[in-house]
Amino acid sequence: MKKVKITILKTTLQDDLAKEYGIEGLSTCPLMSEGEVYYADYAKPDGFCDEAWKAIYQYVFALAHGASELWYYSDWINTPGVAIVSCNDGLRPVIMKLEATDIEASPED
Repeated sequence: MKKVKITILKTTLQDDLAKEYGIEGLSTCPLMSEGEVYYADYAKPDGFCDEAWKAIYQYVFALAHGASELWYYSDWINTPGVAIVSCNDGLRPVIMKLEATDIEASPED
């Protein structure tokens, strides 16, 4: 099993939906920031949002176990070993890049 690099690409706010459904003053995700990098393998990285982890762990698991081909019959991502995913917050989704690495994972990490 290898580690997977998780890079926070964007923290977004769906202004129209936030205005209609969100609380006053709702802004982008307070838990993650653009440019942050995490490494994942067996478990959620320290400091990583629980809800975001639930939304992406299946992709992390696949990449950590060697999924190096293009995803979904080559009609999604053009780079092998990469996935662009998001958390499931419909008002302020966080966009992440997942990359397979050659770093060996171990249960002690």
